[in-house]
Amino acid sequence: MSDSSGARPAFNKDKSKKAAALFNVESVKPAAHAITRFVPGVALCGVITGVAFLFQKAEVSLFGHPYIEALVAAIILGIVVRTFWRPTQTWAPGISFSGKMLLEFAVVLLGASISLEAIMASGLPLFLSILLLVSLALVASYSIGLTLGLPQRIAILIACGNSICGNSAIVAVAPVIGASSEDIASSIAFTAVLGVILVLFLPFLMPVLALTDTQYGVLAGLTVYAVPQVLAATLPVGVVSAQMGTLVKLCRVLMLAPVVLFFSVFHAKFAETSVNSAAKRPSIFSMIPWFIIGFLLLVAVRSLGLVPQIALQPILTTATVLTVISMAALGLGVDIKVIGKVGGRVTASVLLSLCVLIVIAVALIYLLQIA
Repeated sequence: MSDSSGARPAFNKDKSKKAAALFNVESVKPAAHAITRFVPGVALCGVITGVAFLFQKAEVSLFGHPYIEALVAAIILGIVVRTFWRPTQTWAPGISFSGKMLLEFAVVLLGASISLEAIMASGLPLFLSILLLVSLALVASYSIGLTLGLPQRIAILIACGNSICGNSAIVAVAPVIGASSEDIASSIAFTAVLGVILVLFLPFLMPVLALTDTQYGVLAGLTVYAVPQVLAATLPVGVVSAQMGTLVKLCRVLMLAPVVLFFSVFHAKFAETSVNSAAKRPSIFSMIPWFIIGFLLLVAVRSLGLVPQIALQPILTTATVLTVISMAALGLGVDIKVIGKVGGRVTASVLLSLCVLIVIAVALIYLLQIA
């Protein structure tokens, strides 16, 4: 009897071990930690987002109209917080996740509000104008950089970042021309600050230039650096501006593949003489971000009539909230002190290139007679 009763605990213990091994409890802990490490940063961005929406609501109550939309308020609040307090590593993963993944997901959701009819209505002239703008901006920006005495590789990186899609273009082109880490750092140091400034002040050009919602969307798509930032610059104006701006910007981003291919073919000598010559060149497929593919897939789904009309508003609302959260993260990532650390020639080159880009974009809008 005693032997039998004594064997049971051992049997149960072995059984528990087998069960634990079966369910692999220990393997769940790293996965749980990987998720929970995003919580502080995402929560911080969420708090800033809530304050931004409350600020917008207060504006509506006081003035009947929000002069500073929640999107813009979130950026400003994020910058203010970042100026007086630098987030530690505890907050960094969540802030990075909010500023990248949530914003990219918002771009994908926006695809559900665009049909192929809108794309076809834009017509071939608009697409050709985007190609023309990228080409002219590349040449102009590159020439400005060389005129100001910048090294050739830095001039190329600034030209690509300014003309196509900011840091993404710089990172994609850098290994092709054999740019060093110093070249890359010098090229992108000012982009974060300038990108936020452009998002904040581009809407002021709308009344100055007497632009319609569609025209302003095209202007934002042709000039703003990153796809997600186009949302921040256009959603305060209206859904039409956001749709057109995103469409134009996506077409502009797709120019990255032929540009990288061009430098791969005609500027191979840079990679051969560079300290970074061993770097692998990115494939054409790796240059197309996942959210662009997702955006285009949802455009196709919407065009096939598979998105119920009743679902459109909730989708757009979700995209807007995610965008505001991401703008808070964007603000938290901006260090205004970087302005004083960036070389004067690099700063002048980026600013002049951006001014040229805006002038070309406005000229194309009027030449194409976009309504």
